[in-house]
Amino acid sequence: MKECKSDRNLRRCTCTWTPCSRKGVCCDCLADHWSRHELPGCLFPPEDERTYDRSLSRFIEAWRARGY
Repeated sequence: MKECKSDRNLRRCTCTWTPCSRKGVCCDCLADHWSRHELPGCLFPPEDERTYDRSLSRFIEAWRARGY
């Protein structure tokens, strides 16, 4: 298994949830969110990420509103 590049990931992580212990460890972040049928904040546009609503419906709504 390749070594986690958490330092590099952390520099480009756009999640604003400061108490998160998984910041920079993308595989753990994705697994945690997906276990609740959510997506990580980094996949949302900035203004939607700040709502902390990580639901699939919010994700679809956010990108649909932008024409995607």
